[in-house]
Amino acid sequence: MDVSFIQKPEIQQLLDRAAGVQESGGNSRLKAIFRDLTQSVMELIVKHDISESEFWLAMKYLADSSAEIGLIVPGTGIEHFLDLYMDAKDAEVGASGGTPRTIEGPLYVAGAPLVEGDVNLSIDPDEGTQTLYMSGAITGPEGEAVPNAIVHVWHANSKGWYSHFDPTGEQTPFNNRRRIKLGKDGRYAFHSKQPSGYSVPPGGATDQLMQALGRHGNRPAHVHFFIEAPGYRTLTTQINFGDDPFAADDFAFGTREGLLPVPSRQGDTAYIAFDFQLQRAASEDDQNFSARYRAEATSEPEKEIA
Repeated sequence: MDVSFIQKPEIQQLLDRAAGVQESGGNSRLKAIFRDLTQSVMELIVKHDISESEFWLAMKYLADSSAEIGLIVPGTGIEHFLDLYMDAKDAEVGASGGTPRTIEGPLYVAGAPLVEGDVNLSIDPDEGTQTLYMSGAITGPEGEAVPNAIVHVWHANSKGWYSHFDPTGEQTPFNNRRRIKLGKDGRYAFHSKQPSGYSVPPGGATDQLMQALGRHGNRPAHVHFFIEAPGYRTLTTQINFGDDPFAADDFAFGTREGLLPVPSRQGDTAYIAFDFQLQRAASEDDQNFSARYRAEATSEPEKEIA
């Protein structure tokens, strides 16, 4: 059957009623989005001749996979698409440039200790892995030092587990997580036990979807960053280790040109020099974080700066 079936008057009337188009109350923007979304689902059903059983199996998958939605969204390319869309909107108004944005992922935890200086991120011992040293500068679009920036940094341990989400329960809260307060020179430095790459939970909802698509669910070793500073757009980004076997084949599409440094490895140490360039904020909203849900925890006050 042709998708023109969707244009039958009774189906168009159904869409209008379902979206509350003729109702005086409600949110008009939501109504328009909901109507288009519902029509798109109907068109897919007709285009691919989706059976009733297939439809309800899909609904069951969505219901069962809610705990992994933060992995499914990047794994399906949607989170990367949002980055590409924002890049294109920036280019339209001449706001391109600076360090590329890339996916946040689902494992940030708000409330990490706020510290200064050459920071040690790793509270816990992590035997058998190198110590990572990373440093660089935060600059603006003209190369100027960005004063008073705060660098949020978080990454996994050598087993691929993040503190607060580690199923073994062995990590100290906020292990490999800090907010680093920078000075007038805009320079940062930290060291930690080098993270490893990891896969999505075996047998979980994301793994099931990747297998059904003939894809893997692996991420390369990487380090996440938020960088915020007064007068500049808050940057969400991450670096993937350029020598990781999955560096160019990240299941979450987090790899972007300019975000693939190759560590200089010597014995039990690895070094990365990496500078970040921010864009100036065009509005107050540019300096804020997006409104996605994020986990929160409280750090110990004695570990924070005054």
